[in-house]
Amino acid sequence: MDNIPQLIKVEAFTVMGLSERTKNSNEFNPETAKLPALWKRFYESQIPLNPVSSIYGVYSAYDADHNGAYTVTAGVATHNSVIADNFDKITIQEGDYLIFKNSGPMPKAIIEAWQAVWHYFDTQSSVSRAYKTDFEVYMGQEECAIYIGIKK
Repeated sequence: MDNIPQLIKVEAFTVMGLSERTKNSNEFNPETAKLPALWKRFYESQIPLNPVSSIYGVYSAYDADHNGAYTVTAGVATHNSVIADNFDKITIQEGDYLIFKNSGPMPKAIIEAWQAVWHYFDTQSSVSRAYKTDFEVYMGQEECAIYIGIKK
Protein backbone atom coordinates (compact mmCIF):
# COMPACT_ATOMS: atom_id res chain seq x y z
CA MET A 1 0.00 0.00 0.00
CA ASP A 2 1.39 3.36 -1.06
CA ASN A 3 0.81 5.48 2.05
CA ILE A 4 1.51 8.85 0.41
CA PRO A 5 -1.42 9.98 -1.74
CA GLN A 6 -0.85 11.83 -5.01
CA LEU A 7 -2.60 15.11 -5.82
CA ILE A 8 -4.21 15.22 -9.26
CA LYS A 9 -6.63 17.45 -11.16
CA VAL A 10 -9.59 15.45 -12.54
CA GLU A 11 -11.73 16.63 -15.45
CA ALA A 12 -15.46 15.97 -15.17
CA PHE A 13 -16.70 12.70 -16.67
CA THR A 14 -19.82 10.56 -16.51
CA VAL A 15 -20.33 7.09 -15.08
CA MET A 16 -23.41 4.95 -15.77
CA GLY A 17 -24.38 2.10 -13.53
CA LEU A 18 -26.50 0.98 -10.60
CA SER A 19 -26.87 2.93 -7.36
CA GLU A 20 -27.60 2.32 -3.69
CA ARG A 21 -27.99 4.70 -0.75
CA THR A 22 -26.15 3.64 2.42
CA LYS A 23 -23.86 4.79 5.23
CA ASN A 24 -20.65 3.48 6.76
CA SER A 25 -22.30 2.23 9.95
CA ASN A 26 -24.46 -0.08 7.78
CA GLU A 27 -21.52 -1.24 5.68
CA PHE A 28 -19.44 -2.26 8.70
CA ASN A 29 -22.14 -4.81 9.64
CA PRO A 30 -22.57 -7.79 7.27
CA GLU A 31 -26.27 -8.00 8.24
CA THR A 32 -27.02 -4.45 7.04
CA ALA A 33 -24.38 -3.94 4.33
CA LYS A 34 -25.89 -2.98 0.97
CA LEU A 35 -22.76 -2.66 -1.16
CA PRO A 36 -22.03 -6.38 -1.68
CA ALA A 37 -25.52 -6.77 -3.19
CA LEU A 38 -25.01 -3.64 -5.33
CA TRP A 39 -21.79 -5.03 -6.80
CA LYS A 40 -23.45 -8.41 -7.39
CA ARG A 41 -26.29 -6.68 -9.30
CA PHE A 42 -23.74 -4.66 -11.27
CA TYR A 43 -21.80 -7.72 -12.43
CA GLU A 44 -25.06 -9.50 -13.34
CA SER A 45 -26.44 -6.47 -15.23
CA GLN A 46 -26.30 -5.71 -18.93
CA ILE A 47 -23.89 -2.79 -18.56
CA PRO A 48 -21.57 -2.89 -21.57
CA LEU A 49 -18.09 -3.92 -20.44
CA ASN A 50 -15.06 -4.61 -22.55
CA PRO A 51 -11.82 -6.22 -21.40
CA VAL A 52 -10.10 -2.84 -20.90
CA SER A 53 -13.00 -1.10 -19.15
CA SER A 54 -12.14 0.35 -15.78
CA ILE A 55 -14.89 -0.18 -13.26
CA TYR A 56 -15.92 2.66 -10.97
CA GLY A 57 -17.51 2.91 -7.56
CA VAL A 58 -18.69 6.52 -7.25
CA TYR A 59 -19.59 8.03 -3.87
CA SER A 60 -21.87 11.07 -4.07
CA ALA A 61 -24.82 12.92 -2.51
CA TYR A 62 -23.22 12.93 0.92
CA ASP A 63 -25.56 14.03 3.73
CA ALA A 64 -22.62 15.59 5.54
CA ASP A 65 -19.40 13.65 5.98
CA HIS A 66 -18.24 10.02 6.24
CA ASN A 67 -20.65 9.44 9.15
CA GLY A 68 -23.79 10.32 7.18
CA ALA A 69 -25.63 8.68 4.30
CA TYR A 70 -24.29 8.74 0.75
CA THR A 71 -25.04 7.17 -2.64
CA VAL A 72 -22.74 4.65 -4.31
CA THR A 73 -22.92 4.02 -8.05
CA ALA A 74 -21.18 0.92 -9.43
CA GLY A 75 -20.54 1.49 -13.11
CA VAL A 76 -18.38 2.31 -16.10
CA ALA A 77 -17.37 5.59 -17.73
CA THR A 78 -19.56 6.57 -20.66
CA HIS A 79 -19.60 9.24 -23.34
CA ASN A 80 -23.22 8.57 -24.28
CA SER A 81 -25.69 11.32 -23.47
CA VAL A 82 -28.55 8.81 -23.47
CA ILE A 83 -28.54 6.27 -20.65
CA ALA A 84 -30.90 3.29 -20.57
CA ASP A 85 -33.80 3.63 -18.12
CA ASN A 86 -32.55 0.87 -15.83
CA PHE A 87 -29.17 2.59 -15.24
CA ASP A 88 -28.24 5.67 -13.25
CA LYS A 89 -25.92 8.42 -14.41
CA ILE A 90 -23.52 10.35 -12.17
CA THR A 91 -21.04 13.04 -13.15
CA ILE A 92 -17.67 13.01 -11.44
CA GLN A 93 -17.06 16.62 -10.51
CA GLU A 94 -14.02 18.40 -11.87
CA GLY A 95 -11.50 19.32 -9.22
CA ASP A 96 -8.54 18.36 -7.09
CA TYR A 97 -8.37 14.79 -5.83
CA LEU A 98 -5.97 12.78 -3.70
CA ILE A 99 -5.30 9.29 -5.06
CA PHE A 100 -4.77 6.34 -2.72
CA LYS A 101 -3.53 3.28 -4.68
CA ASN A 102 -3.31 -0.36 -3.68
CA SER A 103 -3.00 -3.79 -5.23
CA GLY A 104 -3.75 -7.33 -4.20
CA PRO A 105 -6.78 -9.60 -3.90
CA MET A 106 -10.18 -7.89 -3.70
CA PRO A 107 -11.94 -6.91 -1.53
CA LYS A 108 -8.94 -6.83 0.85
CA ALA A 109 -7.02 -4.33 -1.33
CA ILE A 110 -9.89 -1.81 -1.53
CA ILE A 111 -10.60 -2.14 2.21
CA GLU A 112 -6.94 -1.40 2.95
CA ALA A 113 -7.09 1.61 0.62
CA TRP A 114 -10.14 2.99 2.46
CA GLN A 115 -8.35 2.44 5.78
CA ALA A 116 -5.46 4.52 4.40
CA VAL A 117 -7.93 7.27 3.40
CA TRP A 118 -9.49 7.40 6.86
CA HIS A 119 -6.09 7.31 8.58
CA TYR A 120 -4.78 10.12 6.35
CA PHE A 121 -7.68 12.45 7.06
CA ASP A 122 -7.77 11.54 10.78
CA THR A 123 -4.08 12.35 11.28
CA GLN A 124 -3.52 15.56 9.33
CA SER A 125 -5.36 18.86 9.26
CA SER A 126 -4.00 20.68 6.22
CA VAL A 127 -6.31 19.04 3.66
CA SER A 128 -10.11 18.68 3.94
CA ARG A 129 -12.43 16.40 2.02
CA ALA A 130 -14.97 18.10 -0.25
CA TYR A 131 -17.68 15.38 0.15
CA LYS A 132 -19.01 16.00 -3.37
CA THR A 133 -17.80 13.08 -5.48
CA ASP A 134 -15.20 10.48 -4.55
CA PHE A 135 -14.57 7.35 -6.56
CA GLU A 136 -12.90 3.98 -6.64
CA VAL A 137 -11.32 2.73 -9.86
CA TYR A 138 -10.68 -0.95 -10.46
CA MET A 139 -8.01 -1.46 -13.15
CA GLY A 140 -7.96 -5.21 -13.49
CA GLN A 141 -8.58 -7.86 -10.88
CA GLU A 142 -5.88 -6.82 -8.40
CA GLU A 143 -5.35 -3.07 -8.87
CA CYS A 144 -7.44 -0.30 -7.37
CA ALA A 145 -7.29 3.38 -6.54
CA ILE A 146 -9.50 5.70 -4.51
CA TYR A 147 -9.85 9.32 -5.60
CA ILE A 148 -10.94 11.64 -2.78
CA GLY A 149 -12.18 15.10 -3.74
CA ILE A 150 -10.59 17.83 -1.63
CA LYS A 151 -11.35 21.46 -0.84
CA LYS A 152 -9.03 24.11 -2.22
